[in-house]
Amino acid sequence: MALKVGDLVQLKSGGPKMTVNQVSGDTIWTSWFAGAKHERANFYKDALKEYVEEDKK
Repeated sequence: MALKVGDLVQLKSGGPKMTVNQVSGDTIWTSWFAGAKHERANFYKDALKEYVEEDKK
């Protein structure tokens, strides 16, 4: 999976919908909202999958 800025992703183990903000080699920088709080984290690319809306699965 080739990720690019703006893609929507989710951890393979589950969790919130996140937006890709930066791609640096195998590291993917993401952000998301937990209520009104803006969260940010980076993940190894193999820990992520494309986000798919529940009704589109």
